Amino acid sequence: MLARMPAPVFGRLLTAMVTPLAPDGSLNLDEAKRLASHLVDEMHNDALVINGTTGESPTTDDHEKLLLLEAVKEAVGDRALILAGVGTNETAATIKRSRDAVSAGCDGLLVVTPYYSKPPVDALYEHFVMVADATELPIMLYDIPGRSGIPIPEAVIIALAEHPRIVAVKDAKGDIVSSSRIMARTDLAYYAGDDAMTLPLLSVGGVGVVGTSTHFTGARTKELIEAFVAGDAARALAVHRELLDVYTGVFATQGCMLVKAGLEARGFVPGGLRRPLKPASDAQATEFVALLDAAGL
Repeated sequence: MLARMPAPVFGRLLTAMVTPLAPDGSLNLDEAKRLASHLVDEMHNDALVINGTTGESPTTDDHEKLLLLEAVKEAVGDRALILAGVGTNETAATIKRSRDAVSAGCDGLLVVTPYYSKPPVDALYEHFVMVADATELPIMLYDIPGRSGIPIPEAVIIALAEHPRIVAVKDAKGDIVSSSRIMARTDLAYYAGDDAMTLPLLSVGGVGVVGTSTHFTGARTKELIEAFVAGDAARALAVHRELLDVYTGVFATQGCMLVKAGLEARGFVPGGLRRPLKPASDAQATEFVALLDAAGL
């Protein structure tokens, strides 16, 4: 008998949206609304992640994060879910941002592993529980040791799955065997946190992706996921191969740099980036746009 696939709590296709900036470096909320609407209506996203790493969350303050959530919620309405990236390396600050997300009308929270301080296992578990207890919003854990410094241990994720509001994982650990073991022992909905891992993760029980290249590949990635879910593995594999160069090419440098370069080439006005990041070089932008063109995007 086939294993039961967890219900897609936040849908199957999510994009971690960039944050458009004005020429003076301030938020461009009108362009954020325009981009959010495009991602939902044209790229067929089920949900958007706002204030994630791709949204330059390390360089926007809490007030800006709240304004951005409110603007995107106004633009999207009930056509898609909104998840707020709220994770920090301080529990109290994460809880404060979680409550801001409630006030903005968000539908869920993305909570990354506390970074830099490397809390011990028991403190890590308690951090996530305290955040989950602070609001009624469902939570997607974000497991990305390459950025946070530590993975969330399997035993901790399995224990956290017992919490009624911890319902999903954005998986950027790069250990599909570990992810498979956790899915076998919990009802957590697993989302690929690396675009190229979407199909491999689906094959062991994942439900979808929180993407970066999906600013451009969204509609095709939705096609890939729906083909796999419908039992057409050959079609899903064909789309995966057609998009693979874009899935990987978006990370040739920091993803938000190339997404903004690609969006500018497609008629959007994403603006620059806040330091220490900077716009993609002409060569980087040209190479990435060529990948989009070659994939018919």
